[in-house]
Amino acid sequence: MANSFLIIGILSLLLLIQNNDAYEFMVGGSGDWSLASTTYNQWAKRSRFQIGDTVLFKYEAEKDSVVEVSKDDYNNCNAASPIAKYSDGHTMVKLNSSGPHYFISGLVENCKNNEKVVIVVMADRSNRHQPPPSSPPSPAPASEELPSPPPASEELPSPPPAPATEDNHPTPAPSTVLQMS
Repeated sequence: MANSFLIIGILSLLLLIQNNDAYEFMVGGSGDWSLASTTYNQWAKRSRFQIGDTVLFKYEAEKDSVVEVSKDDYNNCNAASPIAKYSDGHTMVKLNSSGPHYFISGLVENCKNNEKVVIVVMADRSNRHQPPPSSPPSPAPASEELPSPPPASEELPSPPPAPATEDNHPTPAPSTVLQMS
């Protein structure tokens, strides 16, 4: 029995270490998924969601649900073709991809009364998703090209004269040849 508690403890610790950069959000700030709550989209716009974060929705399971839908279904409060549907009353949704995620109430009237939210997950810019160092760098976009060399007709300044030698005769300046490509 003591060994099973030890194993569970170690596994729990490993899970905590593995998810150390993920954050748990409560929808609307309180977790309350209902008509009486805050304006969800105002809350979502103030939050910065990352891949791996979770969002908690708390509601009465017998009276409501959370439905993840497409943008069109979000705009029309249509839950007929859900991406995912939750009805347990205490829903934790893990945000596994960047971009917008659309959630509506499973009750059409609640959705029409703004029990819905768009959660935009930021793109992952961490080093763990960068290409390996052996990949060649991509070429710079046209707007970032280096300036062209000056036209061949422009004269370049001549080098300064060389210092005088012991016999007070100046050393001839080295000849410079410029090649323009």
